[in-house]
Amino acid sequence: MSFVDPVGDMITRIRNAQLRALNNVTIPNSKFRARILDVLKREGFISNYKLLSDTKNKKESLLVDLKYNNGLPIIKEIKRISKPGRRIYAKADSIAKIQNGLGLAIISTSMGIMSDNDARTKNIGGEIICRVF
Repeated sequence: MSFVDPVGDMITRIRNAQLRALNNVTIPNSKFRARILDVLKREGFISNYKLLSDTKNKKESLLVDLKYNNGLPIIKEIKRISKPGRRIYAKADSIAKIQNGLGLAIISTSMGIMSDNDARTKNIGGEIICRVF
């Protein structure tokens, strides 16, 4: 199955799984999505993720362990910013802070995918993938 917006699909799967209070969610694998999950894990928004391989269909998927605090999801809001129809780019000095620094924006830069704080410290801009709070 071909996706028009695979990152948007991943974000929607995470959002829907948290609405149903599921412990984990399965997402089709790609390097780009794995790098986004790396940032979410490093910043403490998800517990962990691992690669699952299906030997029958030779398809790989990512199993994401979601994080909760007293039954409430850690991720209150996750929203796609740059979409396939309209890409949003920002310079390093014009990257906005999400909820006064409590949230984070995930940015695709020339040096890889990183959080907004890392991009500001390294003084590089890029495409704003999504914001998480």
